[in-house]
Amino acid sequence: MTTVGVVGRGIIADRMRRLAARGHQVLEHPSGADVVVIASGGAHAPQATQLVRAGIHVVSASGGLDDVRAMLDLDDVARDAGATLVVGAAVSPGLSGLLARYLVGGMSGCDELHIALHGTAGPACAREHHKALCGWSVGWHDDGWIDRSPAGSGRELCWFPEPVGARDCYRAGIPDPLLLHRGFPEVRRISARVSATRRDRFTARLPMLSPPHREGGVGALRVEARGYDEHGGRVTSILGIAELIGTAAAAVAAAFVDQVAAGGTPAGVVTAADADVPALELLRAIGRDGVRIQSFTGIPFG
Repeated sequence: MTTVGVVGRGIIADRMRRLAARGHQVLEHPSGADVVVIASGGAHAPQATQLVRAGIHVVSASGGLDDVRAMLDLDDVARDAGATLVVGAAVSPGLSGLLARYLVGGMSGCDELHIALHGTAGPACAREHHKALCGWSVGWHDDGWIDRSPAGSGRELCWFPEPVGARDCYRAGIPDPLLLHRGFPEVRRISARVSATRRDRFTARLPMLSPPHREGGVGALRVEARGYDEHGGRVTSILGIAELIGTAAAAVAAAFVDQVAAGGTPAGVVTAADADVPALELLRAIGRDGVRIQSFTGIPFG
């Protein structure tokens, strides 16, 4: 039986422990574990470095832009140690990459990917969301990085699955474009936005005015792929979820733990958007844990 250590005391870590306990022995600390899930607040890269150097597989739920960049640089370290490092195994990034991989697989070609996220899991996630709305965002546009676009700018009304519905979303310092470009280098435009209120934007450069809630309400993810079909016609496909973010993130992390434990991932850095990741298999596992994936059809109800 695979031993799984879970680092963290928040919403995602607690739910991850329950999911992992169905098929693995769960430890309260990383010592002696075969696979370690890092679901704590703060930077994951320092601990991930130590673990993969010791030959321990790591699944990280980090959504910090700089943190993800640092872990992507650990590919050679992980390969040399024979360890797998899954970077971005949450909702955004994580589920966003799996949905993008599935959508692109149904097209003859894809030239645009656009991500939008609403909601947070626990307090650490809320602080990360707050931080993402200040500073600079990243995006890929016509074969070049746009990394000086102010976070909190570029308002776009995005429609999420009900009951979330339409939300104003803005550019943010989140790592999805980095990971999507790694998985889809041929795509010419990649963007990522998060929902925000006027207060969120105006106070982003200040300390949070009130302590974050233990858990936010129902959040949502929207992944939009634009490309062309076998006849050259333009097509747009959209998938998304409306779910408690902590529940969905734990399901994604648990699916990757099962994949790593079964020997289904290579040594080195792995992301959800990678071409050799079994996206459909992982999405089915996430669905079995109660996360319902919805498709936008454009057909009004009733």
